[in-house]
Amino acid sequence: MRAALALARRGWGRVWPNPAVGCVLVKEGAVVGRGWTQPGGRPHAETEALRRAGERAGGATAYVTLEPCAHHGETPPCAEALIAAGIARCVAAIEDPDPRVGGRGLAILREAGIGVELGVCDAEAREVNAGFLNRCNVGRPLIVLKTATTLDGRIATHNGYSRWITGEAARHRTHLLRAEHDAIMVGAATAMADDPMLTCRVAGMEARSPVRIVVDPRMQLPLTAQLVKTAGTVPTWLLTLDGGDHDRRLAYENAGAEVIALPADEDGGLPLQSAMGLLGERGITRLLVEGGGRLAAGLLHRRLIDRLLWFRAPSIIGGDGIPGFAALGLEDLAGAPRFELLTRETIGIDTLETYRAVA
Repeated sequence: MRAALALARRGWGRVWPNPAVGCVLVKEGAVVGRGWTQPGGRPHAETEALRRAGERAGGATAYVTLEPCAHHGETPPCAEALIAAGIARCVAAIEDPDPRVGGRGLAILREAGIGVELGVCDAEAREVNAGFLNRCNVGRPLIVLKTATTLDGRIATHNGYSRWITGEAARHRTHLLRAEHDAIMVGAATAMADDPMLTCRVAGMEARSPVRIVVDPRMQLPLTAQLVKTAGTVPTWLLTLDGGDHDRRLAYENAGAEVIALPADEDGGLPLQSAMGLLGERGITRLLVEGGGRLAAGLLHRRLIDRLLWFRAPSIIGGDGIPGFAALGLEDLAGAPRFELLTRETIGIDTLETYRAVA
């Protein structure tokens, strides 16, 4: 099952709105087929594994990281494909929360006389498919906040100088993170200050750049910004407020960007909760947020951050530096967002800590 989970992770950032699934077929102690969800979500992992196994699939055990699908869509149900191939047993990590499946895939297999086991490596499988599970269960993607700061939590000097807080190895890892997410989000202030590309620039992985999303309530992003100039080649969405300047919106759209307008919240700002739900409706399962401090604070304040990836550089800027997070307006510690440490690793000269939100 852990081999199947490793295969499933190959689909991160490439298969939305579908889940990233892995499948390993084992017969007489040997692997006879391996598969994972292919780019765009088709073919499914089970179909790929069966194709590679051929006639050897008969009598095999299928280890699948998510319950085989049971509904007819663009392709026939994977549960039926496994039955037709003559597998003897199916071991699934977790049930599929999609209401079109929800246990039906396993039931179909049982009715066909195939042995079924559920729950192997279930916690690991839930982590691998946390984005898909989030979208099904709470209607929004898994939201991962990535920040890179000094030891004292600063992202720039008092005059805004920030290149480079972290070392080359950490920046390389950031590009890999982009390839593992469906979309990447920044605030308009960060986009204007840094003029980023927000693409994956790892050699050979350029095609895995995610959808780029800019939170820009007032449509302030310059038309000369890299994000606008390259919107015709890399999908780019601007989240803004209703009632903005029509001509400016048209200019963004003519450049290739998609402008998504939302009604203001009670404070006159962009309704982040609704915006995250809209991204879920569009099929985004894994969202990487790269900045800046106000956007991070807004998401934290609304308890919308599920994972925190914190790159720490071994340096100190001091109290006059720009903090990684804007004010949260807390009156006491009881209201502070809390996280549990999952992993810590050394990346070149820097440290990367991964945290999970605590309810």
